[in-house]
Parts: sequence; C-alpha cells; structure tokens
Amino acid sequence: MIPPERLRALRNDVSVLAVIHSLGIPTTRRGARAAFRCPTCGGFHTATKALTNLARCFLCRRNFNTIELVMAERALSFLEAARFIDGLLDSRR
Repeated sequence: MIPPERLRALRNDVSVLAVIHSLGIPTTRRGARAAFRCPTCGGFHTATKALTNLARCFLCRRNFNTIELVMAERALSFLEAARFIDGLLDSRR
C-alpha cells in the first residue's frame, strides 16, 4: 500500500517530462516545446505543460498525469505504475 500523500507526490512532484524520458518514449522538438509519441494513438501531436505537470495528446484528446502515462505506456495497473515512478525516485537518491 502506498500512502495517499506519497501518491500525490508521485503524480504532482515528479516531472512528467522526466517520466517520458525514463520510459524511453520517443520525443521530438516543436520549437521550444517537447512533443512525445502518445502511448494511446502513437501520434506526435502532443505537448507537456510544466505548470500543471500534465501531458496532452491533441489527436486522441487525452490528458496524462505521470501515473496515467506509465499505465498507458507499459500496460500496468495503477499500483504497478505508482511503484514504477517510486522506483525512479529511489534510483535518483
């Protein structure tokens, strides 16, 4: 069991862009912004927003927080995805 405070931190405090890179999701640059391959539709019509720590696909109209992104990319359950992100934090300490 992961405490609710820890889940909030995994969702809000871990950079969505760092998670994209850790997952090995292909990225490209569109001007000053990074675009990534959407795990749902495979398109690159995407963006991340540091202020909200969310990723968005404009083709399939899906928003991803860090946990949802891991779930979609790796086909993991919520708890497995949270543990994956928690492991990223542990490896960086």
